[in-house]
Amino acid sequence: MSEFFDPYNADRPLMLKCSCGRNHSPADHHAEVAADAAAATLRARSETAEFEAYSQEFIEATLVKALFPQDQERRNFLRAVGKKTAMAAIASVLPVASLQAMAQDKGPLEKPNLKIGFIPITCATPLIMAHPLGFYSKQGLNVEVTKTAGWALIRDKVLNKEYDASHFLSPMPLAISLGLGANATPMSVATIQNVNGQAITLSLKHKDNRDPKNWKGFKFGVPFDYSMHNFLLRYYLAESGLNPDTDVQIRVIPPAEMVANLRAGNIDGFLGPDPFNQRAVFDEVGFIHMLTKDLWNGHPCCAFGASTEFIQKNPNTFAALYRAVLTSAAMARLPGNRELIAKVISPTQYLNQPEAVISQVLTGKFADGLGKVQNVPDRADFDPMPWQSLAVWMLTQMQRWGYIKGNVDYKQIAEKVFLITDARKHMKDLGQTVPTGPSYIKHKIMGKEFDPSKADAYLKSFAIHKMG
Repeated sequence: MSEFFDPYNADRPLMLKCSCGRNHSPADHHAEVAADAAAATLRARSETAEFEAYSQEFIEATLVKALFPQDQERRNFLRAVGKKTAMAAIASVLPVASLQAMAQDKGPLEKPNLKIGFIPITCATPLIMAHPLGFYSKQGLNVEVTKTAGWALIRDKVLNKEYDASHFLSPMPLAISLGLGANATPMSVATIQNVNGQAITLSLKHKDNRDPKNWKGFKFGVPFDYSMHNFLLRYYLAESGLNPDTDVQIRVIPPAEMVANLRAGNIDGFLGPDPFNQRAVFDEVGFIHMLTKDLWNGHPCCAFGASTEFIQKNPNTFAALYRAVLTSAAMARLPGNRELIAKVISPTQYLNQPEAVISQVLTGKFADGLGKVQNVPDRADFDPMPWQSLAVWMLTQMQRWGYIKGNVDYKQIAEKVFLITDARKHMKDLGQTVPTGPSYIKHKIMGKEFDPSKADAYLKSFAIHKMG
């Protein structure tokens, strides 16, 4: 008989379960066995001296980049004071989470047992894979990663303190801090979980209607109001002359329900997270019209964060989380790990998707639904830097589309929520040479430069908006 069922064994009851005792199919059994083997391989790679050195350098480089967004500024500072003095100065002024992340002597954990929420999408890859690869346990943490149905539920569970930290859409902590859609609660973004990794997916019936100027009357899905998906879709439509509030309908649909809604004809398309763009292709109900990296290469999507209260009460615990997630991001950034990661995160307890779908997203070699196989290695990436300029852009779009009324102090809000600190004042107090130049970086969205120091002018430059 097969390895799964034993109908002619008088000593066993005949239950349609796998021989391992669990109620799943042979395909699911094989997927879990493959996932376990892939996780073991990745764990072994993570324990090599080479990866440990790479991971430490990755974390430190991430933190130093936070202080010196402009590379010439960093080099000028190093030439002025020397490496040893620079290292001492930087170590003494990094934010508490960053300082703890770099510290070799780890403080006692205030709360070792944690519950972290995630939405089953590839954006959460570093947060998810840190669990089976043992990165949380290496930091002394006992973490339960909990699959959650939708973003409103994520928000509510964090606010109710059912989750200690969570996977967020990167605009969500800004919205929660401002009291948009919930009681105002100070939140902090520790890392960006992923960059790129989204797409505009359309129903196959529109494969000959690729010009957005012709999409008047279309119905689109996005996962949440306070999402990069909503803001990027609105931006794209408006640049094509459509008013996203009057010329089309934009509906909030949980990511896991997007493909079903596309299949049923309830929507014409969606700007959503992967793997659901690729799943629409896999199920032969949609095609990938455009990767969002072609709108803004390097744009953020999801983030990892917690309430400011949790960080203040549990600085060592949060630092341990920070180290675990950054180590995971370092592993996810290596292209040679992507196929194994797809095996690890595709099973039921994580993304619950065919491995082939996840692999196409992470490796960037994918079927587009129009008969072509594309090769875009940076379709999804995992740059953890929470640039405050990203927060400023999100705030301009919240204001543009009427989610925020009145004047906005972009810089103050960005620096409270996105955990990159401007260290110039502290360096001056220490008698160090103070680096000059901008502390916010510029971005290019659909060919238009966004300078965060000129956010008001940028906002006023749009012909289509919902401001008073």
